[in-house]
Amino acid sequence: MGEIAIDVRGLSKTYVLRHQRVDTLKLYLFGLLNLRYREQRQRLEALRDVSLTVYEGETMGLVGPNGSGKSTLLRLMSGTLFPTQGEIRLKGSVASLIELGVGFHPDLTGRENVYLNASVHGLSRRETNRVFDAIWDFSELHEFVDVPLKAYSTGMYFRLAFAVGVHLDADILLLDEVLAVGDERFQRKCLDRMRVLNMSGKTVVFVTHNLEAMTVLCDRACLLWGGRVLAEGSPEDIATRYRELQRAQPSVMPTAI
Repeated sequence: MGEIAIDVRGLSKTYVLRHQRVDTLKLYLFGLLNLRYREQRQRLEALRDVSLTVYEGETMGLVGPNGSGKSTLLRLMSGTLFPTQGEIRLKGSVASLIELGVGFHPDLTGRENVYLNASVHGLSRRETNRVFDAIWDFSELHEFVDVPLKAYSTGMYFRLAFAVGVHLDADILLLDEVLAVGDERFQRKCLDRMRVLNMSGKTVVFVTHNLEAMTVLCDRACLLWGGRVLAEGSPEDIATRYRELQRAQPSVMPTAI
């Protein structure tokens, strides 16, 4: 294996959910006298003591049920969230396609948003000029180049976001459910592009529910369950383990391996 590109150690993320929110002095004073007016807080552990290593040039798949912590882990890697405990060390530049449209502005045109998103990731205007045609050709949105993004469909939004993300030449690419939007032909095009990135030595972390795509694209895989790493291994082994869990009683919490 090569050098470590992503090193996650003892990572935890806890959210505090506020119920019956108290946002006025009057309600606060009422709460001192009567429990029914007091703000209730609930702690939600999205991730608990997660450790994971991804090596340079490796494609790592993250799978697990909804609410298992996959997207939270990816956001922590991207720096858009901060951990409650633990640390993440990244080697190299990072590009992420996590939340659709982050870094875009709906009132700006497709062309303007390419330059805006590229600048967010550190590209100069001259550097963006060099890759603009490739980005736009990949997106296949030719006649919409000067149309404001608020007129785009969800599928068009995704095409543009993916096209920008895979042309930024970042060392690490973080992808969350990139195959969940868009038609089947464009999804195949995305898969082909991800294969090219893998062969070119880029490090990719790929969150997906598509186990077939994971086994084709990924070198290793990680199964998250209940905010913890349940298993790591080959994509085939992790896909088998996950399918077994899906067939089991959902009320039974599996044992980590």
